[in-house]
Amino acid sequence: MKLLIISHKEVWKSNNFNNNFETSGGFPLQIRAISNLFSETYLICGLRKKYRLNDLTPLFGNNLHIYPIKEPPFFGHLRKISILFWLPINIKKIWSLIHYSDVVHILIPGDIGLIGLIVALIAKKPIFVRHCGTWGNNYTYIDKFIYWILPKIANGKNIVMATGGGTEVPEKNNLNIKWIYSTSISEIEWNSLSLDNIWGIGDELKLVSVGRLSKRKNTESIIIALAKLKEKIPWTHLDIIGDGEEMNRLKKITSSLSLVDEVTFHGNKNHKQVLDVLCNSHLFLFPTNVKEGFPKVLVEAMACGLPTIATRVSVIPYLIENQCGIILDNTSPDSIFSAIIKMINNPKKMALMGQKARLLSKDYTLENWQNLIGSTLNKQWGPLK
Repeated sequence: MKLLIISHKEVWKSNNFNNNFETSGGFPLQIRAISNLFSETYLICGLRKKYRLNDLTPLFGNNLHIYPIKEPPFFGHLRKISILFWLPINIKKIWSLIHYSDVVHILIPGDIGLIGLIVALIAKKPIFVRHCGTWGNNYTYIDKFIYWILPKIANGKNIVMATGGGTEVPEKNNLNIKWIYSTSISEIEWNSLSLDNIWGIGDELKLVSVGRLSKRKNTESIIIALAKLKEKIPWTHLDIIGDGEEMNRLKKITSSLSLVDEVTFHGNKNHKQVLDVLCNSHLFLFPTNVKEGFPKVLVEAMACGLPTIATRVSVIPYLIENQCGIILDNTSPDSIFSAIIKMINNPKKMALMGQKARLLSKDYTLENWQNLIGSTLNKQWGPLK
């Protein structure tokens, strides 16, 4: 079968590989895994020329052909308006690739993916939709449209998976919609991780946070909690991995609290570099105020044997509560500080939590993710190769 993937994910022209493209996060690893299920795979995604991130990962896969289309300009409401002018320029390429392919994999939310979904429905192609955001968010008209149309199209021919997990089903009105987790850890990588991060009293305490530096990710509260923690444990360090609009403000807060030597802002890092920092840390902090879907960085931290302090949102309590970490009902700096103190007051329990986290994370490898998707598609569509 020939698969077409349509996503809003931004890519950049590679500086290191001729005629290839690079992007960030776990996306290139997941694309490689999905492409191995099919005889040939085509990828439509947004080409970005400005705001290039550091430490990007090349896009490769089994018979993978990449068709980047220039991103709609601007952001927010202006981007939505610009779609009216962008669509006539790009619809021919989208239509022709959908028509040529046997099946279409749509990644939403995102404007390019949503347009691809509508065109694929018009073309009457079998569709596999993977909702990669937070399932259940219903804030905008686009959200409302997505949650109206997906339960209507999810059937034997069209497959819908929502990123998340837990004991409750994603959609009670259509049990065809199933959960899918998110990951970037392969079995080989899981086995090869170098773990030497059991903390003992008197050791430097290494804290780590990974995520986009936006206000609702709540990194500021971690930094303020660190200032209070420094009074009790002077030998503490915080690594912050990620980039975003809050970077400069967070650096100013760090400086105002006299924590410049205790905090390292790494910016964006590729997958391997993130794992290296995680494996050299003792405690993962994720006090997000965002309704996360299935944060794959949590699986990465667990694979590195880290106990976690995180928020009671989405699938997070299902993964870690009572066995791999502490769940916060309040994401204030004082709450984070108290959770850290509770954790380090019992180093043996802290180490045991890290060991349990690592064992649990092995269920969430890329190979298991690939097999779950492959078996679901195979059951509905027949042999994929």
